[in-house]
Amino acid sequence: MRILFLIYLLVLPTLLFSQAKANNKSNLDMSGAHHGLNDTIKAKKKVARIDQYRYITLERDTTYLDTSLTIQKEYSHNYLRKDNFGLLPFSNIGQTYNTLQYSLTDFTPYPEMGFKAKHFNFLEANQIQYYSVATPLTELYFKSTINKGQTLDSFITLNMSERFNVSAEYKGLRSEGNYINQLSSTGNFKLTASYSTKKGQYYINAHYTYQDISNEENGGITTPNDFESGDPDFKNRQRLEVYLTDAESFLKGKRLFFDHAYRINETEGNNNLYVTHQFNYENKFFEYYQPTVLSTVGTKNVLRFGDSYVTSNINDQSRYNKMYNKAGVVYENILLGKFQFFIDDFRSNSYYGRVLIFDNGVIIPSSLSQDINSFGGQYEYQKNKWNGRFLYSRSITDQSLSNLEAKLKHDFSDKIKLSFEYQNINKLPNNNYNLYQSSYVAYNWSNKFKNEKINSLSASASTPWVNMSFQYSVLNDHMYFKDESTTTQANAGTQIIKPAQYDGTINYLEVKASKEFKFGRFALDNTVLYQKVDQANAILNVPEIVTRNTLYYTNYFFKKALFLQTGIVFNYFTSYYGNDYNPVIGEFFVQNKKEIGNYPNFDFFINARIRQTRIFLKAEHFNSSFSGSNYYSAPNNPYRDFVIRFGLTWNFFQ
Repeated sequence: MRILFLIYLLVLPTLLFSQAKANNKSNLDMSGAHHGLNDTIKAKKKVARIDQYRYITLERDTTYLDTSLTIQKEYSHNYLRKDNFGLLPFSNIGQTYNTLQYSLTDFTPYPEMGFKAKHFNFLEANQIQYYSVATPLTELYFKSTINKGQTLDSFITLNMSERFNVSAEYKGLRSEGNYINQLSSTGNFKLTASYSTKKGQYYINAHYTYQDISNEENGGITTPNDFESGDPDFKNRQRLEVYLTDAESFLKGKRLFFDHAYRINETEGNNNLYVTHQFNYENKFFEYYQPTVLSTVGTKNVLRFGDSYVTSNINDQSRYNKMYNKAGVVYENILLGKFQFFIDDFRSNSYYGRVLIFDNGVIIPSSLSQDINSFGGQYEYQKNKWNGRFLYSRSITDQSLSNLEAKLKHDFSDKIKLSFEYQNINKLPNNNYNLYQSSYVAYNWSNKFKNEKINSLSASASTPWVNMSFQYSVLNDHMYFKDESTTTQANAGTQIIKPAQYDGTINYLEVKASKEFKFGRFALDNTVLYQKVDQANAILNVPEIVTRNTLYYTNYFFKKALFLQTGIVFNYFTSYYGNDYNPVIGEFFVQNKKEIGNYPNFDFFINARIRQTRIFLKAEHFNSSFSGSNYYSAPNNPYRDFVIRFGLTWNFFQ
């Protein structure tokens, strides 16, 4: 009732105002003209076109602001602010995601900190966008969460001058969840600035981020049979016993980044010479805190993660910092394209506060440092309907790593586009594979794993008939975490996780197709993913089929002042041995004991657009109350129950 009343308060005044003039137009005319919210129609009033509100990536790809309401807006109105097809969220907002589509994994030759399960909402340097806007632009995002809490995202950008833009954004979340010890609290803050001189001789893109991700960690439910039984007593999820009642994990990070270039020749001509430099300094901190070591399962005490050196107040802390510099020279010819030659310097350090010496002579060092220098070249070509980028880099220090990338795009027309990509990468394992320290005895290791070797070929086609993508990857020396619990330990509820390297070859194939069919005011949007893995051992596990099908209806009301969109979303993936989650190391691990999936998931939504405001109302997983309780995001971690959530996205133009 409160949600319906809030919708009434938001919608009714806007509709009344929208009907003040019979010939009223939207403030943001999607055909190109933008009128400020307080504008009256004046012949001499200057207006900004929608293509003057630009979003620019680090690679200089440009998109424009879009305030329309499409089915893609429904898919991206979530915590990550993007279409999360191929990702399976945990029951509470702000928790981690299980990966259904393996190709969503990105690779870089340099070692990262690790704790990847904690990084889904962590903005990396290449994900930051820069802006150029005709007038100040503000966007406000709100969405309710699970039980107490909400998620908010506020963003503002403005051009201080024609060539100098600044922006600020903060996204915050607090969500209580349905289960014991499941509170999520996150914050992502970023500042960006971009500047170029009048003749474009010099430009710079810079940003600063501060991010923190805090989760209460319950380790999953102890008795899945109680959850699956359908017993009304357990519909209150607080009655389901969990392994950890007071454990928490915390990730925070700060980053200063800038990328700039200077053209040697004062005036741009057919031949240009640039000097480029990129700088990235980042530090991260990960903490796992568990005051009570013993878990209770029924009447038994369980050492969930094995023996520990302390009897209470486990506080494992990992620190990481890195500094990256890349300097290069670019020669640009108007006919031949851009030729770049560069050298870079990568320095990182993962460290703990102690050196561990075991009775058997094993020594766990206090830090793992990496000093890597590489050289490389890059070629870019863009002319008419062709766009290509080719990159090769190789280390010149003791570490053996390399990266070869090739991307080629061709636009036959505005509606038919093809792209091809190839990557051959020889990468160092993330640092937490090689070094980790914990108060848990079994969670201490120092390794020297071999580099991972990845060959990947992909292609995609966007056409009026169907959108298709294909990827084939060959993985050698694949890194993963595995469950090393003995049968006795597993029966006692103990979970021992260790890093491992697969000495065989993994062949991964993916085919994805999407198509929308329209029938008057109705539409059926379909996305189907097929995956196949060829491997001697079950290391890389993914569902064979993942599908999302949306049947929806759209129409205008109140003399086109209101645009309405309503429909049902069907999500499904075939059963498979989904990876399990371990909070001590903040990672997923391979398991072969419990299959998840083969369960239909239905959502019902009603969305509306009024001027630049998009309103979202959604009944998530409404079939959970009558189609059985066998839905999981990971073994022992159920997927979310039926919940009604409300949200909006609001753009302001000044």
